[in-house]
Amino acid sequence: MVFSSALFLALFLPIILGLYFLAQEKLRNYVLLVASLFFYAWGEPRAVLVMLGLIFASWGIGLLLDKTDGKEKKYWLAGGIVLNLAALFFYKYWMFFLGNANLVLETLNFAPVKIPQIALPIGISFYVFQIMSYLIDVYRREVPAQKSLSALATYVSLFPQLIAGPIVRYKTIEEDLHNRKTNFDNIFVGLRRFVIGLAKKVLIADQMAFIADTVFGVAVSTIPWLFAWVGILAYTLQIFFDFSAYSDMAIGLGRMFNFRFLENFNYPYCAKSIKDFWRRWHISLSSWFRDYLYIPLGGNRKGKIRTYLNLYIIFGLCGWWHGATWSFVIWGLYHGTWLVLERGAWGRTLEKISNWHLPKIKIGDIVLNIYTWLVVMVGWVFFRADNLSYAMDYLKIMFMGNKNAPIDVFYSATNFITYSNLLIMIVAIILSYPIFNGKYDKFRYSNREIVLLIVLFVVAYVFAMTSTFSPFIYFRF
Repeated sequence: MVFSSALFLALFLPIILGLYFLAQEKLRNYVLLVASLFFYAWGEPRAVLVMLGLIFASWGIGLLLDKTDGKEKKYWLAGGIVLNLAALFFYKYWMFFLGNANLVLETLNFAPVKIPQIALPIGISFYVFQIMSYLIDVYRREVPAQKSLSALATYVSLFPQLIAGPIVRYKTIEEDLHNRKTNFDNIFVGLRRFVIGLAKKVLIADQMAFIADTVFGVAVSTIPWLFAWVGILAYTLQIFFDFSAYSDMAIGLGRMFNFRFLENFNYPYCAKSIKDFWRRWHISLSSWFRDYLYIPLGGNRKGKIRTYLNLYIIFGLCGWWHGATWSFVIWGLYHGTWLVLERGAWGRTLEKISNWHLPKIKIGDIVLNIYTWLVVMVGWVFFRADNLSYAMDYLKIMFMGNKNAPIDVFYSATNFITYSNLLIMIVAIILSYPIFNGKYDKFRYSNREIVLLIVLFVVAYVFAMTSTFSPFIYFRF
């Protein structure tokens, strides 16, 4: 079930909100739990059993972590982590592993292994990381173990963020999970955030998807230089507005039920370095890797070489977390490489550039922002391409041109750029920057804001109902 679908907007959400607020406070977690399990099982009835199995096992392990110490406690934590990672590996990476093993076997003239077709449970990458963060925090005594199985199940399966995040840590909502009071201000703030997310998804992200899918959907040899850049620019905007829209809607839905999820994006495309970009992009994932892997590995406390190695490990795994293909791994290592470079001489060069200025214009900031856009856009080619070979050929066209693909022939064959989506692209670039920060405050809670939100919702709803079905990009992770 997709947040932008008629089923969710016209039936599921109104019914659940009604049942939730009609129920007694002590029963509201049960309403959310049943609703969340129904929401997840709607598309994948069998996959819900995987999630429930991990929740039950992790609940028991959490109780044991709370009661034990020393080596026994470490063994229980290791068991919980291995269990959850084993489930993630089996469903997400087993076919990838067998496929690469077959390449080795064929090279050695051995018969290949039969690769089973395993359906990937939607959202497993997100809820497995949530469960592991819970177990690690209990182990560290940062939170007490949750004694109520239903409460832990509600936390893990909470439908607003279950499918595509943000990755919500248990300690962030522990208090909200047990002590929530009806707050109509939260309902309004949540509705506002949800409507903004819906508009970003259907009015911007889906329009950019049309351009990106058209370019990336043809043989790479037919793409002219100009449209290779147009295609990746469209995808750069699509993935930001698509994923941040989901995060907006998830945060907004959580707020309606009086949960406060942390922000997941902070205008990443206004960053002035790749380091700055990762402070702003998918914050819940990057902070998860930082707190639960990078710092335990030593972070930057054990010398330059170890720091660089840790960065490569983290970003290699970050890429692999996104998908079981070498393209995603390369994407992660690509970002890791830029982070390593920015810690050395290149970083000192960026600092010098940041001091460039003209009268009333910080030219250095503009240069650094353009640098970040270019680096990130090149990386998105690996992320969007179906395979590594396509990505390399695409990048070759971007930087070396394609004389065999005339622009006029390509455009007449595809006819995918209109004045309206070019206008949307320009608007999307502008909205990638915090141009309205503080300027919107005077409209909050006013009649003008209510009217604006109603109009925005109606327009977005009409677009959603009349457009081709377009699931969120991060559903597949």
